Amino acid sequence: MNFRLLSVLALTIFTTFTACKKDSKTSTDSTTELATHADDENQVSGQIDAVSNDATLTIESSAAYSGRVQNPPYSPCDATVSFDSASSPKKLTITYNGTSCNGSYKRTGTVVISMPSNVHWKDQGAAITITYQNLKVVRLSDNKSIIINGSHTITNVSGGLLFNLSTQQTIVHTVSSSGMSITFDDGSQRTWQVATRRTFTYDNGIVLTITGNNTIGNTEGIAEWGTNRFGHEFMTTITKPLIIRQDCAFRLTAGEVTHSGFGTATATFGLDATGNPTSCPGTGHYYFKLSWTGPNGTTASTILPY
Repeated sequence: MNFRLLSVLALTIFTTFTACKKDSKTSTDSTTELATHADDENQVSGQIDAVSNDATLTIESSAAYSGRVQNPPYSPCDATVSFDSASSPKKLTITYNGTSCNGSYKRTGTVVISMPSNVHWKDQGAAITITYQNLKVVRLSDNKSIIINGSHTITNVSGGLLFNLSTQQTIVHTVSSSGMSITFDDGSQRTWQVATRRTFTYDNGIVLTITGNNTIGNTEGIAEWGTNRFGHEFMTTITKPLIIRQDCAFRLTAGEVTHSGFGTATATFGLDATGNPTSCPGTGHYYFKLSWTGPNGTTASTILPY
């Protein structure tokens, strides 16, 4: 009898210890996935926004595309641009050359912008298609890279040009994609959907406010959804509008997103290294605070640069 009791006790202790180790590992794995995915999403969405800005500003520099007579020349500082306004549809090609003009990242690859031959970008409802051809982006702070392929559409909902923003006051674009291919630096390749609303206003330069433009079930404000590098489905909801300012070198200065599907985590942007809101840091880092709830109900947070 004593031997049996000892056996049961030993089995109970072993089972409890094993379960504790398993719970601890699950919590650690979940935390790692949440932090990695939040960083991935921030990098992908940031580059989609950067390319969208390059495309719209470059289009506005050509009368054949924009529809206005006078146009100042514009070209991204790390790329060359070629125009083909005689084709149908009209095409504009941006080739990134691997140099860095902002000290944060470098890009190689090609982006092709196309629009119908009878449309001008200033027209209300005008739409362009942006096609990514192996656009590789390397973040210089840690050499973390992503490769983007696929396409998305930008629609000029309000009409008008950013060149006239100081007098027009508000211009609205939407970005949508049914499937963009993202290859991460661990070799995993995933498909993401995008739906955002980009509202431009003027305050000491262009101010871009981004909100989510999709609804799934009862969840509104969804900006991106798909499968993360770990193979789990996710949704990213913009819970506080993301703000990008020209007078801060077109950097993300404020906003909040929530990642859900495989766990729940909230990322708050525009912070300093201590987690407090900060003004434009120049060439220094902004930080975002990632807060999450683990599988056992515990909460935790970390502060990461971007």
